Amino acid sequence: MGIVNENEREYRFGDSGPKYLMRGPRMNFGIVVLKPGQDFTAHYHNIMEENFYILEGELEIHIDQEAFHCKKGDFIHVEPKKVHYLINRGNTDFKAAFMLAPYQEKDKVEVEYQPYRK
Repeated sequence: MGIVNENEREYRFGDSGPKYLMRGPRMNFGIVVLKPGQDFTAHYHNIMEENFYILEGELEIHIDQEAFHCKKGDFIHVEPKKVHYLINRGNTDFKAAFMLAPYQEKDKVEVEYQPYRK
């Protein structure tokens, strides 16, 4: 058992990006924040599925060239091998909890991606 407070961890980009609260042994769990206009590199996972639960703000997520507009309370499921790209096109911070499973130490593959525009 373990207890971690999110304030004990740092975001990858200072005040935004992902921050992991747990890495392995069976899953990764964390929080991600995107400031207005920020995006997160298009990528996919060979083995892990990725899930997001939106806590604040809104998000445009692209999954295999299809764009979805998501808001607080939405749950997003991304299957392995599905390219996904996140961008905050809103005026407020976007914040979500995310989970990746089953845990793989190195399973992220970044790709060149031209965002689809609705």
